[in-house]
Amino acid sequence: MRLSVGLCLEFLGDEWMQEILKWNGWGYNDSKFIFNKKGQAEFTGKRYRLGGMVLPTFKEWIERTFGASLEHKTTSRASLNVNDVPPSIVNEEFLQDLRATKISYSQDAEDRVFRAHGHCLHEIFVLREGMFKRIPDIVVWPVCHEDVVKIVELACKHNLCIIPFGGGTSVSSALECPEEEKRTIVSLDTSQMNRILWIDEKNLTACVEAGIIGQDLEKQLSESGFCTGHEPDSMEFSSLGGWVATRASGMKKNIYGNIEDLVIHIKMVTPRGIVEKNCQVPRMSTGPDIHHFIMGSEGILGVVTEVTIKIRPLPEYQKYGSVVFPNFERGVACLREVAKQRCAPASIRLVDNAQFQFGHALKPQVASIFTSFLDGLKKFYITKFKGFDPNVLCVATLLFEGDREKVLQHEKQVYDIATKFGGLAAGEDNGQRGYMLTFVIAYLRDLGLDYYVIGESFETSVPWDRVLDLCRNVKERIVRECKEKGVQFAPFSTCRVTQTYDAGACVYFYFAFNYRGISDPIHVYEEIERAAREEILANGGSLSHHHGVGKLRKRWMKESISDVGLGMLRSVKEYVDPNNIFGNKNLL
Repeated sequence: MRLSVGLCLEFLGDEWMQEILKWNGWGYNDSKFIFNKKGQAEFTGKRYRLGGMVLPTFKEWIERTFGASLEHKTTSRASLNVNDVPPSIVNEEFLQDLRATKISYSQDAEDRVFRAHGHCLHEIFVLREGMFKRIPDIVVWPVCHEDVVKIVELACKHNLCIIPFGGGTSVSSALECPEEEKRTIVSLDTSQMNRILWIDEKNLTACVEAGIIGQDLEKQLSESGFCTGHEPDSMEFSSLGGWVATRASGMKKNIYGNIEDLVIHIKMVTPRGIVEKNCQVPRMSTGPDIHHFIMGSEGILGVVTEVTIKIRPLPEYQKYGSVVFPNFERGVACLREVAKQRCAPASIRLVDNAQFQFGHALKPQVASIFTSFLDGLKKFYITKFKGFDPNVLCVATLLFEGDREKVLQHEKQVYDIATKFGGLAAGEDNGQRGYMLTFVIAYLRDLGLDYYVIGESFETSVPWDRVLDLCRNVKERIVRECKEKGVQFAPFSTCRVTQTYDAGACVYFYFAFNYRGISDPIHVYEEIERAAREEILANGGSLSHHHGVGKLRKRWMKESISDVGLGMLRSVKEYVDPNNIFGNKNLL
């Protein structure tokens, strides 16, 4: 049975985004970490479970870890100064043709700046301190596939540059405008293309417009009793089209798969015309899969407009869990065994000791003396009775989903494996807290920037036999590079294993440092991150597991996919887009 849905969330348009999201930081305007009048850290707003809670040990942790002080505070601009914004240069003939289509557009400075960037550290730093040299000249809002066809045809007619914009969560410089681009740059914002067009209950598929935001896709599907299960950490703000364009991965991929496992059919508009398969089937043997030209193409070939994806009935039961291991080596060995036995829960993630201490510093004030007493007992049992060193131990967080009886059987199987590697069950609360922190950690960078601390995350995938070496070597390289570059305080360098596969794992790194006394902190940061990426590649890791390449990492593309492989990509680009209409300069 196919249900025609056609729901449209108009509040997710440009006004919604700009009214409730920060213009120069991560996430919602009303949600942020602050230090209150008592000097205690707290998280504002009511959107997250941590909202309104005081974090009594976080101030001490940030001072101890970074040598930061509440007395040393930076200042960033409170609002956008439109006089700093580069002028909009648009051909009048193009504007006349655009008006004739009745497609909404804007040349307003705030609209253009909002879509001129993603969320790389250097992009946010620029917004706080200065302005981009090149931004889109005009923003357009198509509401359907046919509107996108019209916009691309006009861009070809007038020789314009189009940069597609979804949720704006890119961390690869993919949305930055090339400074040397002389043509009019059009930001094609897909946010108004946010409908589920139909749901097919027999085949468990749904056809969805590419501009829909992840959390809204899941919310709408849940009203019909379904889900995609695709939950990247950015799902509150990232779009379906963005997931396809970057080959995204979600934290529950063990059950639901990565985006390439979920996609059944893609419709994309290119300067050559529309690309799509002639049927919606689970698999085809018709030469190289054209979907794999589209997935990961990062806006250089065209605009994804509609995607048919697999859906699943909502899980009957969900249960969190956590396991403490005596050290990171034991934890990795456990995750390897779980992957080998192919019994991984929906999500299993392992954090090293530095990240465990970090998470502990974000623990809210305990309201109950009894809860505090129980926490103390648990800590005593793990550290004194079991002999775990609090400065070495690490923690895995677990999420099980599905039929209740099967979840409980699955849970027992995973905990039995953990026990063989010295793991101790650490309770549901710690597991749930771990996943809740996933969505608030991104807000910490803005607080850090207020106190001379800059930080970023990056990721890779690596074979199992190289996981430990890569984690150790990359963290040590970061510390060494910081020292050589004149960073006065020891950096925070930490990692976690976030996804597991038969043949390897995804490893996520966080690194941050106090930049007081450094005249050009972004340059220093970028040199250190570049060295860390070189170390990743030297240790057998990939260029990216799910963030994509953009402009930030494209210098390593030839090394990653070979000279011939890069030539194949160039050939596709030259055929599909001979005049470089999609000229964001990602990948190539």
